[in-house]
Amino acid sequence: MCIREVTSVKKPVVDQDTCTGCGLCPDIAPGTFELNDDGVAAVINPQGDDEDTIQEAIDSCPVEAISWEE
Repeated sequence: MCIREVTSVKKPVVDQDTCTGCGLCPDIAPGTFELNDDGVAAVINPQGDDEDTIQEAIDSCPVEAISWEE
């Protein structure tokens, strides 16, 4: 019998209703975030940057519009 460990992958998510489009998250983690056509942040690749860099972007959001989702 093979036992596999199931690990959850957390992904960053942006509350686009809260986002003000300040641009900090794509400045900090450009592989993960960009500003979309509406001028608010969007996740373009959940693993586009390392976890510490994404966390820095989350912590830097002035309106707390970014969080982790598992």
